[in-house]
Amino acid sequence: MRKSIITVVGKDQVGIIARVCTYLADNGVNILDISQTIVDGFFNMMMITDTNNAKKEFKTLSEELEKLGSSMACIIKLQREEIFESMQRI
Repeated sequence: MRKSIITVVGKDQVGIIARVCTYLADNGVNILDISQTIVDGFFNMMMITDTNNAKKEFKTLSEELEKLGSSMACIIKLQREEIFESMQRI
């Protein structure tokens, strides 16, 4: 399994979760865990996903998620799990 972390940050609005989840489902990315919160009108979501069966290359997924975020005035980042594991070792 290839786990990746997706973060979404932006002003709260209707449809953020739906649009991100639809994109992931359409591209064969499975959501393993999800956490979201709204603080003072700002939306924050973190997802742990399995990109093992993704229909696109990791870089393409990352670029398209960033574009999706821009269309919603949000910042969406896709990162490999290894980045977080490496940070814990430092």
